[in-house]
Amino acid sequence: MNSYFLQVQKIVQETEDTVSIHFWHPISGQISYEAGQFLTVLIPGPDGKKVRRSYSFSSSPVTDSGLAITVKRVPGGLVSNYLVDHVKAGDFLEVLPPMGRFTYTETEGNLVFIGAGSGITPLMSLIKTLLRTTNKKILLIYGNRNEHSIIFKEQLRELESTYRGRFTVVYILSRPGDYWVGHKGRIHEANVIWFMKDHGVDFKNDSFYMCGPEKMMDDLQKVYTLFEIPEDRIHYERFNAPTIEEDEILPEQTAQTVTVKYDGETHVFEVAPHQTILEAALELDIDLPYSCQAGMCTACLGKCLEGQVKMDEDDGLTDKEKDEGYVLTCVSRPQGPGVVIEID
Repeated sequence: MNSYFLQVQKIVQETEDTVSIHFWHPISGQISYEAGQFLTVLIPGPDGKKVRRSYSFSSSPVTDSGLAITVKRVPGGLVSNYLVDHVKAGDFLEVLPPMGRFTYTETEGNLVFIGAGSGITPLMSLIKTLLRTTNKKILLIYGNRNEHSIIFKEQLRELESTYRGRFTVVYILSRPGDYWVGHKGRIHEANVIWFMKDHGVDFKNDSFYMCGPEKMMDDLQKVYTLFEIPEDRIHYERFNAPTIEEDEILPEQTAQTVTVKYDGETHVFEVAPHQTILEAALELDIDLPYSCQAGMCTACLGKCLEGQVKMDEDDGLTDKEKDEGYVLTCVSRPQGPGVVIEID
């Protein structure tokens, strides 16, 4: 997958630990992307190899003239912390083309967005776009730790004012200050149902978009099941796929030999029990396509021709793709000998 370099236009400090990085479009032409997609950034790692991390666009392709991603510091975050601490206006960053399936699907009803923390990033891109391009009402339920950690607070306030009657934000804080008069706690099954009913959500027709911690996502799934909301009206983005820890590996599990066919070459290599197929390939400097490494972007999509693999996370694939044997190498582990995968 070809990469290119974008020049940083400006850095906007959103909160104490979060910045938005705004880019100029390249001189060769504008970059095309959809609201809700992400950009993968590459930086040199400590061992000299490039490290990739994916960040959702916080800009809108219809309301913003440039591109922007929003990055939050995380403990031990190699790329995130580098971007927050060191990148400045005028720098160039290597990136991969925009990717991602967390995009808008046309439906009859209104829209409900639910996010927590930095999960607001792709939701912001979608909200700005859909307020401009549709007449739908949008409800955003947004959870944070405290008043100072609310990303895009001023932008959201401006959007509520501009689109009064169409756009409403419900804030909920888990550790608010003494003078906070809004909702307190974390987003969970009970209060989400109350928020939705209080704001007239139509469970039979409205569509739902969510991005946030796994616990929040699991609780929301219970809500969708309770109200029998069809899967085609539920959309979500997961920043991190679950991983297998060393102590979860069974003693009888052993390394397996895997064959991967890609770009006219055949690679045969061993995959240890704690590794995904992509991790094993990258460790051996085998150049396979990938981007998000979380099982969502499908850049590493391949078809399992022989053998069996287990995916830690398969939400990035459609049911049809899974039925046809497609897998994502970044979250796939061989379940026995003889695994053969072909990547287009």
